[in-house]
Amino acid sequence: MAQQDARKSGDKDALFRAILALQTPEECRVFFEDLCTMKEVEDMAQRLTAARLLLEGCTYEQIVRHVAISTATISRINRCIQYGQGGYRTILERVKEQQEAAGEEKTTEE
Repeated sequence: MAQQDARKSGDKDALFRAILALQTPEECRVFFEDLCTMKEVEDMAQRLTAARLLLEGCTYEQIVRHVAISTATISRINRCIQYGQGGYRTILERVKEQQEAAGEEKTTEE
């Protein structure tokens, strides 16, 4: 049993390393379209949007109208934000930083 758990952990680590090796949004899109169904990709995108909206202070009702996911899913995302490992906050902060940097670059280039 321990050997099987170690292998599963190694498989997950290999997946995470593979994701980190992607260098462009296009590479990421292609990889995830090969790896997941379109529904799975859409579900993950909706969860990330819901997490962003929760962190911005939106209500469950506002999120349901905007993202069209269940309140049960929103509740799970909210629990992850409140009590989880911080993954949603980390990724959303980094995306925001990248967007701000890209905006600054456009201003500098003009």
